[in-house]
Amino acid sequence: MSKKLRAAVIGSGFGGLAAAIRLQSSGYETVLYEKRDQPGGRAYVFRDNGFTFDAGPTVITAPHCLEELFELSGRKLSDYVELMPVQPFYQLCWEDGDRFDYDGDLEKTLSQIQSRAPADVEGYREFLKYSKEVFDAGYTELVHVPFLDFKSMLKAAPDLLRLKAYRSVYSQVSRYVKNPRLREAFSFHSLLVGGNPFETSSIYTLIHYLERNWGVYFPKGGTGSLISALVRLFQDLGGVMHLNAPIDEIRTSDNQVQGVTVGGQQEDFDLVISNADVMHTYSKLLGKTPRGRKMSSSLAKKRWSMSLFLIYFGTKKKYPNVAHHSVLFGPRYQGLLDDIFHQGKVATDMSLYLHAPTVTDPSLAPPGHEGFYVLSPVPHLELSKKSGGIDWKTEGPRYADRILERLEKTLLPNLREEIVTQRIFTPEDFKTELNAHAGSAFSLEPILTQSAYFRTHNRDSQFKGLYFVGAGTHPGAGVPGVVNSAKATLQVIQSDVESGVFNSAPAFAQEISPRGAV
Repeated sequence: MSKKLRAAVIGSGFGGLAAAIRLQSSGYETVLYEKRDQPGGRAYVFRDNGFTFDAGPTVITAPHCLEELFELSGRKLSDYVELMPVQPFYQLCWEDGDRFDYDGDLEKTLSQIQSRAPADVEGYREFLKYSKEVFDAGYTELVHVPFLDFKSMLKAAPDLLRLKAYRSVYSQVSRYVKNPRLREAFSFHSLLVGGNPFETSSIYTLIHYLERNWGVYFPKGGTGSLISALVRLFQDLGGVMHLNAPIDEIRTSDNQVQGVTVGGQQEDFDLVISNADVMHTYSKLLGKTPRGRKMSSSLAKKRWSMSLFLIYFGTKKKYPNVAHHSVLFGPRYQGLLDDIFHQGKVATDMSLYLHAPTVTDPSLAPPGHEGFYVLSPVPHLELSKKSGGIDWKTEGPRYADRILERLEKTLLPNLREEIVTQRIFTPEDFKTELNAHAGSAFSLEPILTQSAYFRTHNRDSQFKGLYFVGAGTHPGAGVPGVVNSAKATLQVIQSDVESGVFNSAPAFAQEISPRGAV
């Protein structure tokens, strides 16, 4: 039996953890490196004055892709963490007090549509059928399939054409419903993965059916408890994780990965999987190589997702009429998105997403208190230069105050008098803390010409042994996306092992136990 292959995983976000678990489950000797003092990447955790704040992902969907990580080794996710259903999925709010509870209850949804626009009831039924078709083709069939060559894209082309993937999410929704607010309600989902509804491929309408099919969940103890569960699983399998360990360089020789340099020390590995930002990987970690410089130049010309401005805050009172997830639409929709995605402007009439996890799990705040975070989509740092640039150190506190004022007038009366702890996270923090190119919150923008084959591939085409997971590769951002990117990438690794790319093969390949890799 050949010795096990050694694998390094860079970054412990959901994609990195999923890859590390799959590798370790499959017989690789896996070491996970994390730059920060906690695992999780964007799913970092802040704690202050008895409050627990999830920094990043808060909407957990498609739980099966998480359960699968545990099932690879005969374990159960429920033995590590509890996923609690959230109802409604979101409360959609407009400034005049109009509310729409969006959840998995079809009759309730139809009733709310009926009260607003009776003519759209049948149209919504047809939209739901369409989103299921897209889900069946785009998620069930393609989400875990790596697109490494153009032939694979051509194979998928008939389905993409049939489902009108060349149309935008908003234009496709508009074919079925005519009421302006319902169009907003059923098209905003692409923003959850960094896409402009007016430009993101209609394939992303699958999110609508995905949520209706499996529901929306929140981990007991917060998203950080889900990260902790994945870390514990990885370590139970024998994996090793290093915190406070930023990678200096991915070492290569003769187009073959040799290992990584971390803290000035060279560590040898047979393969490296990067969950780091794709631009950071090529420009910094491979910046000394011609391949790194070429890919950096190419990536710089691509369209990157918007950034986010976030406020984490806790109050000394509870707000009983607030939902776990609230979306507060501003007076403009397309115009605001144009400012964010094209003009580089930070608008005063922002739309907001408010997360109130203590609605579902009161343990995340002291008794009688409430914990929140609120985010506003804003332009990424490079795009904001079009409007003169933004000094977030100066503008950040002012923008935060405008957001809090908006919340006071709509969902949270007298908010600023009740806040006992607060911190902000700006596009500059995305850049410095997360190595995110231009402070982008979701990596490459999910337009059709930057999806599947046109996205950074799950395997580098030059360096043998270099692979990618996470938002910048196929299938893209969002928890199901990055977790499934690991599934796609492990299929590529297994194929490479079986075809003799590496000199030795891990035990699983010789014992013919492929389930761990796919």
